Amino acid sequence: MNLTIEDVHVAYGRSEVLHGVSLEVPDRTLVCLMGRNGEGKTTLLNAATGLLPVQRGRVLLDGEDITKMAPHARARAGVGYVPQGHQVFPQMTVRENLQVVMERDRKADRSAYDDALDLFPAVATRLSRPAGLLSGGQAQQLSIARALVTRPQLLLLDEPTEGIQPSIIMEIEDAIAQLHRGTGMSILLVEQYVEFALRLAERYAVMEGGRIAHAGETATASPESFAALLAV
Repeated sequence: MNLTIEDVHVAYGRSEVLHGVSLEVPDRTLVCLMGRNGEGKTTLLNAATGLLPVQRGRVLLDGEDITKMAPHARARAGVGYVPQGHQVFPQMTVRENLQVVMERDRKADRSAYDDALDLFPAVATRLSRPAGLLSGGQAQQLSIARALVTRPQLLLLDEPTEGIQPSIIMEIEDAIAQLHRGTGMSILLVEQYVEFALRLAERYAVMEGGRIAHAGETATASPESFAALLAV
């Protein structure tokens, strides 16, 4: 599934945050979006998923203009979103967190549920545990699994390694690699852990001041080249 963002402008009230952003996630490609905090990365994901309105510009999914499409309609069209912050329903069990998504989505089926759990054994062994008792890394894995039970064709991930212990980061990296290389899922990954991002992605883009400042192929990039761009 191809995502194209064309000259997108987004504002909070009178304050414009995105100033004509253009970005493409080609079909079956993993693109990493990097940048310092406050540069507009999460705002761009929220615009792509319909959670924020676009003032100017277009969002296209496989060539179809979805700029005015509601978030739930985008999800049904094949867009999955894992927001920043390990967001789960804490009072529900792990199993209920997954089932509530399956019950709301007509595409979800038991095989998708099983496939999501296969990617994250730590989640599969804790199905009866309240999600609020999971570690940060386990909660992040649950958040990703919950998005996957709808079988998205395009997955948007907002900083999945934030606040996660190194061993879980490796498990999340392996899961993303399996999804992308095994199923051909298109992925837009927002990430500040440069080495993690470059290992996974074919393409990268760097945001500065609400614009795409740099972009290219990861095969010709090195972690050192991003030091100045991403320094706090």
